[in-house]
Amino acid sequence: MELREALSHIAEIRARVAVMEGFRGYRAFPVGVSGVLAVVVALAQPFLVPDPGGDLPGYLTLWLATALAGAAAAASGIWWRWRTVDQPLSQQLTRLAVSQFLPCLAAGGLVTLAVARHAPEVGWMLPGLWQVLFSLGIFASCRLLPRPILGVAIFYLACGTLNLAAHTASSAYSPWGMALPFGVGQLATAFILYWHLERRDDE
Repeated sequence: MELREALSHIAEIRARVAVMEGFRGYRAFPVGVSGVLAVVVALAQPFLVPDPGGDLPGYLTLWLATALAGAAAAASGIWWRWRTVDQPLSQQLTRLAVSQFLPCLAAGGLVTLAVARHAPEVGWMLPGLWQVLFSLGIFASCRLLPRPILGVAIFYLACGTLNLAAHTASSAYSPWGMALPFGVGQLATAFILYWHLERRDDE
């Protein structure tokens, strides 16, 4: 019984130390690339999907492909950290960070599937819902990241709420309803990661 309690205390201490150390798997450059990509795709949307309101599958294909590319860029930093830092505590921290963020991505995928298949008439809500869910993922990860990341989470939540509240026929599916939140949000995240983590490592 005492051995089991001791092992439990050790596991708890390791988890607390991991949280205090902070997660360094998210890298500034790939996160910034995902923000730039959002702006580029917004500029291209009028040419690739001229009538997104009448072509919801085309709109979803465009932005889901963008999201996958951005996720792959961010995941490259996590993979690099996993391969180059051969420490059990660092790997434990990576698993914790991924497990905290994955639920919001899974929820976004399920909500998108449900709307696309069963309620395409409310597809205009998806950008706002994506931003709200993304903010929840950041909120869940805040304790592993620099404190200013909390401001980014609040920014995404505010943008998602405004997108849902300010909907009109003319603004539905606006490319800037995606580009501004994700472009500004990801670039701000990249700056915070660099300034609070990578800059110190370089020094």
